[in-house]
Amino acid sequence: MKKSMKSFSVVLLAGAFCLPWTLLAAERKSNTLTPNEASQGWILLFDGETQFGWAPRGDAKWTVSDGTIQAVKGSGIGYLSTTTEFANYNLSVEFWIDDAANSGVFLRCPTAGAITANNAYEVNIYDKHDQWPTGSINEVARASKKVSTVGRWCRFDIMTDQQYLVVGLDGEKLVTKNDPKQARGTIALQYNGQGELKFRNIRLQPIRLNRLFNGKDLSGWKEIPGRKSVYSVTPEGWLNVKNGNGDLQTEAAYGDFTFQLDIISNGKHLNSGVFFRALAGQFWSGYESQIRNQWQGDDRTKPVDYGTGGIYNRQPARRVVSTDGEWFTKTIVAHGPHMAVWVNGIQVSDFTDTRAPNENARQGYRAQPGVLSLQGHDPTTDLSFRKIRIAEMPAARN
Repeated sequence: MKKSMKSFSVVLLAGAFCLPWTLLAAERKSNTLTPNEASQGWILLFDGETQFGWAPRGDAKWTVSDGTIQAVKGSGIGYLSTTTEFANYNLSVEFWIDDAANSGVFLRCPTAGAITANNAYEVNIYDKHDQWPTGSINEVARASKKVSTVGRWCRFDIMTDQQYLVVGLDGEKLVTKNDPKQARGTIALQYNGQGELKFRNIRLQPIRLNRLFNGKDLSGWKEIPGRKSVYSVTPEGWLNVKNGNGDLQTEAAYGDFTFQLDIISNGKHLNSGVFFRALAGQFWSGYESQIRNQWQGDDRTKPVDYGTGGIYNRQPARRVVSTDGEWFTKTIVAHGPHMAVWVNGIQVSDFTDTRAPNENARQGYRAQPGVLSLQGHDPTTDLSFRKIRIAEMPAARN
């Protein structure tokens, strides 16, 4: 349960029918984000090269080719699901089907087991369906018009905002519906066993984020006393930490959440971290999402000391995306034993904690809510933070 603290909600709806996706598509490389999109909190669910962050369910086989996720033709019926749950977001997905394919983008799916239109929302991809043509949410809302999508790249723009659901196709709104049945879950791509099917440019922007830092003072935060770090607010309205060691914690506790913040390291290979599900008043407890922009030689896929976005002592970042002296956006999603981190919109970790339960996540799996904290590591520490914001997830389904 979250303790009371002063904050205000920031609902980011810019991605739903507002961003000029059609114009950008001609200018950008597929499966990438612009720096502006990354700073607005957009993340890539598909990196264009691997199935990192995804897991198959059912008989369908999936492959990555030419920057697309493809179902292996005729391989069977099944799904490819994100390993991470999301609740409220803007989602953009491009798809290509032939005349034989029957598919869908599923929202708020269960984390394991069968996926159906009864336990998730299916945004249908099947022009020939009499009742639920492409763009409809099966068993929930019919698309306002029929659109031909066969043999060309098309784009869904989808918003889930609590019980409010919106579906657009190529910039035209087809569905607006209130439905309270599903509140959170994974995102899945469907293949019904026939025809050819491809997906690319799968992007998500979390919404309904509450600001945790007001840019004026450290209201809502509490410093563990007796440490060497100095926490302050800069004239620009950034939260800065110098020297160390130290630990600045939120007064509120969080369990399952999406957390985003901007970070800059004002020195070479500085060491810091974002702790979560930590113990209030206890020094450096909880899970740690590492901050260290260092890699071996010229190879960013070989992080030093777990690398920025790695889960410290658990899983190294698969690539160090951020660079010292440059602002970057970090996104942390935690639910139950699963946690994932994106840096500038690129997923760098995907970790599930299988350890025995323990009060302190340093020692074992912790599911209970805990405070967030910003680490001052040592005398060289000099980092700033801004746009610190969080969205708590609704309760998990039974």
